[in-house]
Amino acid sequence: METRDTSRSDCPFCLIADKQTDTEILLSDEELICFRDTKPGATHHYLIVPRMHIDNCKALQVDDIPLVERMVEMGRSILEKNEVQDDIRMGFHLPPFSSVPHLHLHALAPASKMNLKSQRRYGPQSHWFLTVDKVLSQLRTHRKVK
Repeated sequence: METRDTSRSDCPFCLIADKQTDTEILLSDEELICFRDTKPGATHHYLIVPRMHIDNCKALQVDDIPLVERMVEMGRSILEKNEVQDDIRMGFHLPPFSSVPHLHLHALAPASKMNLKSQRRYGPQSHWFLTVDKVLSQLRTHRKVK
């Protein structure tokens, strides 16, 4: 069952959002945080995470479109801050292929320079990585992520 909680003590990303780890938060606001992926798949690999615990992209509904759009905006902001404006890949892993069961947007660049292992995890041929455009399209069309 998918959950939405303010915070969960058993969730690593909730602990980061609650400042209970030494993870460097690069950007944050009342709703989102951004930090580096600990196992980067590209030179620039950031995670954009809602402070509220949402299990994964399958838990998203049509009302979450503004949240996803704000996640994209923060992803673009951290990339621009690091002088990256193109060759970007953003998306979500489908469960059960999420390493942490807390919604997180991957922002990666340069996408064209990802190694084979990263291409399998985050590339266009990956069956378990949905681009943010596909997620938004499904939310608009089906009111949920299929």
